[in-house]
Amino acid sequence: MIVKLLAHTPDADRVCAAAARSCYSAKPASELYDTMKDPAKFLANVVAMGHHSVIEHAVFTFSVEGVSRSLTHQLVRHRIASYSQQSQRYVSLNTPDYVVPEEIAKNPEAKKLYDDLMQNIWDTYNKLEDLGIIAEDARYVLPNACTTNITLTMNARQLMHFFTLRCCNRAQTEIRQLADEMLKLCKEACPNIFAYGGPSCVRGPCPEGEKCCGHSRRAEFIGVKEE
Repeated sequence: MIVKLLAHTPDADRVCAAAARSCYSAKPASELYDTMKDPAKFLANVVAMGHHSVIEHAVFTFSVEGVSRSLTHQLVRHRIASYSQQSQRYVSLNTPDYVVPEEIAKNPEAKKLYDDLMQNIWDTYNKLEDLGIIAEDARYVLPNACTTNITLTMNARQLMHFFTLRCCNRAQTEIRQLADEMLKLCKEACPNIFAYGGPSCVRGPCPEGEKCCGHSRRAEFIGVKEE
């Protein structure tokens, strides 16, 4: 898996701070943008209070490479976003390229069964194409494990929601790894917006009830241990 932050709103913290401040000022954001004192502190307070509509003004675009179709099926459920995914209709996938889940990878017998099946799938895929079957029809035999590339764009508010759900220990491993890496990149680009990004346990009690994993990630994300 390779995750890259391709682009984001320039000076996003200041943009969002100016937008937030304009809600409480007679001045427009265009004036406040250059004159605000300590916009980072103001924005941090606004976000901490839960006023997240203002961070919708910050937009982030990621390139995600070498992940499974299983992951992207989960990813695109986050609907307030834009996606551009590698097409299996127009791109022939002649060489076996697939993701192996960690639980299978660490079990030699399971790994052999898995790899043998994948090879059989790709042998069938290539035979179908040799018979003149076009890629968009041959692809019906390809598995959820098949690797893909996807470009995605989300605003900061949607990203915070995404991190709440997908950085949780109860999220599937692959998409949790993706969310963790995206959050790392977001924190580097805009530390004030994403200061409390992560699963629910970063900001308060776990909402999962009896399904709670019992292992808070609070210290991992913000350096504060549970009391």
